[in-house]
Amino acid sequence: MIHPWQLRRALRVIRAGGVLAYPTEAVWGLGCDPFNPLAVRGLLALKGRSPDKGLIVLAAHVGQIEPWVRFPDQAIRDRVLASWPGPVTWLLPALPETPGWLTGGRDTLAVRVTTHPVAAALCRVAGPLVSTSANPAGRPPARRALQVRKWFAGDIDLLVPGETGGERAPSRIIDARSGRRLR
Repeated sequence: MIHPWQLRRALRVIRAGGVLAYPTEAVWGLGCDPFNPLAVRGLLALKGRSPDKGLIVLAAHVGQIEPWVRFPDQAIRDRVLASWPGPVTWLLPALPETPGWLTGGRDTLAVRVTTHPVAAALCRVAGPLVSTSANPAGRPPARRALQVRKWFAGDIDLLVPGETGGERAPSRIIDARSGRRLR
């Protein structure tokens, strides 16, 4: 579990527009404030990731993502909520006010409510976070803090201590409208 002083430190980094690394269900993630376009650009530059790919927004509960997405119907809402919290990322229709720097210019936003205790604690204190795997583009996701340090030493603002969860693979990504699994 994460200590309160570590959460306060992480909150300061996020509010200052910084990028942090933290454990998730299967791999280490990089995150920042999704409302801060400069922080998001910095995170993308750090990874060498194209902005047109879009990003995942990670949350501690569904209320944190509801201002940005809509559920097309009750059946889809029920299916999505039945999988959360958990390692399933859903592409949901983005509301018009959802920033393009998150959607990659698409009409959907990738969202997940996490079960990981550290990631969930971060989202409870800071609000939703951008979440992308901690790796340079084209490399496998980091499974250990040591890999994160090796790739991003001095470039991230904070490495939040913890261990990844027991999942073998990064979260599944499913298009909520079609039901098609994308990852």
